[in-house]
Amino acid sequence: MGYKSLLHCVKDLEKNSRLIRIKSQVDPDLQMAEIHRRVYDAKGPAILFENVKGSPFPAVSNLYGTNDRTRFLFRHELQKVQKIIELKIDPVQFLKNPLRYASSPFFALNGLPKKARFSKPVLFGETKISSLPQIKSWPDDGGAFITLPQVFSMYPHSKDIMKSNLGMYRIQLSGNKYQQDQEVGLHYQLHRGIGVHHNAYNNSDEPFRVSVFVGGPPSNAFSAIMPLPENLSELTFAGLLNSRRFRYFNKDGYTLSADADFCITGTVLKGEKLPEGPFGDHLGYYSLTHDFPVLKVDKVYHRKDAIWHFTVVSRPPAEDSGFGYLIHELVKDLASQEFPGLIDVNAVDAAGVHPLLLAIGSERYMPFRERKPEEILTIANHLLGKGQTSLAKYLFIADIGDDENLDSHNIRHYFNHVLERIDWKRDLHFYTKTTIDTLDYSGEDWNSGSKVVVACCGDKKRSLSATLPQDFDLPPGFEDPVFVQKGILAIKASPFDDMKNTARMMKQLSDCLMKYDLNQIPLIIVVDDAVFLSQTLNNFLWVTFTRSNPSHDIHGVDSFTENKHWGCNGPLIIDGRIKPHHAPPLIVDDHTMQSVDKLFSKGGELYNLL
Repeated sequence: MGYKSLLHCVKDLEKNSRLIRIKSQVDPDLQMAEIHRRVYDAKGPAILFENVKGSPFPAVSNLYGTNDRTRFLFRHELQKVQKIIELKIDPVQFLKNPLRYASSPFFALNGLPKKARFSKPVLFGETKISSLPQIKSWPDDGGAFITLPQVFSMYPHSKDIMKSNLGMYRIQLSGNKYQQDQEVGLHYQLHRGIGVHHNAYNNSDEPFRVSVFVGGPPSNAFSAIMPLPENLSELTFAGLLNSRRFRYFNKDGYTLSADADFCITGTVLKGEKLPEGPFGDHLGYYSLTHDFPVLKVDKVYHRKDAIWHFTVVSRPPAEDSGFGYLIHELVKDLASQEFPGLIDVNAVDAAGVHPLLLAIGSERYMPFRERKPEEILTIANHLLGKGQTSLAKYLFIADIGDDENLDSHNIRHYFNHVLERIDWKRDLHFYTKTTIDTLDYSGEDWNSGSKVVVACCGDKKRSLSATLPQDFDLPPGFEDPVFVQKGILAIKASPFDDMKNTARMMKQLSDCLMKYDLNQIPLIIVVDDAVFLSQTLNNFLWVTFTRSNPSHDIHGVDSFTENKHWGCNGPLIIDGRIKPHHAPPLIVDDHTMQSVDKLFSKGGELYNLL
């Protein structure tokens, strides 16, 4: 049986030595976030902050901080849910192996939301926005935010709970121009279900009522971030993943989660927007201030034993990486059904998820001809045309027929495989002036940038090297050549100033490199700090793919354009330097670090924890 409440979950974690309590008063303004980051980085336990400065409510974080703990939370349900997914892929399996799936139809009943008639714990009391834990994670954040909200909405005039949407769209509680306790900010991005509802309400006379749930069973927060088809309710998935039907009820025109710890009800003001942000986001930079819808607050409910559930969003990996892990575990077998010919896909967490997608397909179209990318290009177009994968900026796709052991999650090996086979004259396919992730500021405008598909198929063309040619030299403005791994070279360049000067610099670099045989070094990354880039695989992934816009920042040695197709005869060059229009990276301020040091020092409550 699943958890009945967040407190039930907290007690279970504590009983199994997977949670610590912090009794000292902790400031939600930066201090709690820094404690969370340190415990997460050390693969530490979940954290219950019992004494939150300025709030009567305790707070919990890091529930999903390790893959092991994420599996523990759903240990009774994972295999059962996976069986349901297996039957979705192939219903005939039920007839072939009835004993294996005998309990599945009964378990599936947990997916039906249940209307609560008597037990409604969330109605225990009312509070106000300013009494909630005002958690601010980064020095330049625009205010306090809800980082694990479950935002509930429905179509106008609809009473069908199965057609509702439960999404994780960040909520700004304070700061900027919001009227304290009366308004909060509602930030949502491209391809989000609430946008469909918002558009429908704009074309109706009905007020757009929205409920924001915080807490409740951990499956509820996870379901709010789960990428489900538009016609499948997240409430169904929440019930399945908790072995307990999602409980809800209606009050004053709103739908409330009976088991949530908190519920904010309000109306989205039609035609009104206010500046929201900045906010330290999951790409490792601030998302900047932009106008977003405003939610006029009606009521703030809470249960008797309410616990504020939060996380800290930062450069990956972070706690929300646990969501990505579990999503992959649950839906990996659905990939081939959703995208025919697709074998494996990895939205690379260390690169911020959307900037880099690594995929593996099956090349079957023309087995009687010389093998080259054909079917995998069709798969790539499908990936870029559907749902969340359409936000990918760099999409690498390779053919499983070249290496049956290829794994998109073994990233070093994947890049080795691609770079051994890639033909930069043929295998680059650009999409220009298109949409990219709202939080990615590498493009030419907000929500606007480019994409590139790198498709590789065929025999090895080269062996990779981590040795520079004899007498290797660089033109002025370039220095510190360092290998990331075989075949990938990082070069430090002078800071970026403008595109015109960059074109001149890259031409100089290309002309210089043409003197050498660089066939065994097919990829060069130009960066502000080559040593930093080469220190870890995650540094390479983060810098390269979050700081570049393919159409503007991809260059090449001996490049050419043929009938609007761009390629190069020598190595590909990606300019991964910070540009003036980029958002600033997330940096902890010294004062916060020093205040938290005291808690972890001798005599502090957290001494010897890490």
